[in-house]
Amino acid sequence: MPQSQMPRPTPESEPGDRWRAAYACRSSRSRGRLLSEPGSATRNHFQRDRDRIIHSTAFRRLKHKTQVFVSHEGDHYRTRLTHTIEVAQIARSVARALGLDEDLAEALALAHDLGHTPFGHTGEDALDACMRSFGGFDHNAQTLRIVTRLERRYAGFDGLNLSWETLEGLVKHNGPLIGPDGAPTARYAERGIPAAIVEYQQRQDLWLASHASAEAQVAALADDIAYNAHDIDDGLRAGLFGHAALRVVPFLADLLDEIERLHPGLETARATNELVRRVITHFVEDVIRSSEALLAALAPADADAIRHAGAPVIAFSDAIATADREIKAFLYPNMYRHPRVGVIRQKAADVVRDLFTRFSAAPQAMSEDWAAGVAAFDEARKARRIADYIAGMTDWYALDEHRRLFDATPALR
Repeated sequence: MPQSQMPRPTPESEPGDRWRAAYACRSSRSRGRLLSEPGSATRNHFQRDRDRIIHSTAFRRLKHKTQVFVSHEGDHYRTRLTHTIEVAQIARSVARALGLDEDLAEALALAHDLGHTPFGHTGEDALDACMRSFGGFDHNAQTLRIVTRLERRYAGFDGLNLSWETLEGLVKHNGPLIGPDGAPTARYAERGIPAAIVEYQQRQDLWLASHASAEAQVAALADDIAYNAHDIDDGLRAGLFGHAALRVVPFLADLLDEIERLHPGLETARATNELVRRVITHFVEDVIRSSEALLAALAPADADAIRHAGAPVIAFSDAIATADREIKAFLYPNMYRHPRVGVIRQKAADVVRDLFTRFSAAPQAMSEDWAAGVAAFDEARKARRIADYIAGMTDWYALDEHRRLFDATPALR
């Protein structure tokens, strides 16, 4: 029979199942979408989710959203988009090694930062303070809001109508949101679960009291691995610290010693590349080994057994978990709170606060499609519309809007 006439497997037959572990999520067993849709002839549910995320407006905006404030130093520093691509690559690698669904892990990695504001965590902190009287702002909840409401690409629904497993993973990749008693877990104990999550939970139960799938847990740790490595890289290239300063972290000191032993006198730029790739390799290989041991001990029969395991099954070893904490402890004062970065952070926060204040007083100053109907909103709904508008801005658009509305706009450098 000519190849063109050979019967093709349908996406839901999942020919790759023989390589998947019993506890992997399976598109053919998906709990489906909130709104039923015809199946695709060429893609399964998780592949369609990934593709919808990549083609979304929010994903394209990541190109011009800050990761850490070193962009003024040159063109080679990470943006939210390049960070996201790195997370997706690591997530796929780990998922493949553990016999998990690579497409779901990739979809979750690609979507995990869609809800971030302009100017990185500085923008989020400023917008959260502006929204304090109206439930605050949380980038994870904003991601859910984007993929379930704010994207408007389809004639039949708002959002992207993603599968249950993708939505669950986006909401719970860092762990359960409520305990067995229904009370918010530590992350949300003080202020409660964000309204966007509570509202969506009333439409579709995302099992807020359980852990997420192994694929979602992989995406969460891939995020940690990626930003540990590339923040070291970007911090070195920006001159915020040097190789010698990194030696306060024993894990990094050992890697630097290894590089010097194997490549004595190596130029700084190449030594930095050698260091970064070793950080990624050690972390990735460790999480695979450690997770294999945890999974072997649990022997989960299916994906739901992962959700109800009571603890994460994708985790670093104790040694690498210590290295992870020590790297973060180094980066916090030496990069995220470096005086040069701090000056820019303050200016960026001022831009966000100025925009929120102006739009609150004059909603018609927003673009026409965002300003439509706001005059009839109550204060809480108006504030949320303004937060949605600002959160969706790129760094450059936020600065352009500030220049349009104010006499003076700070230069972020």
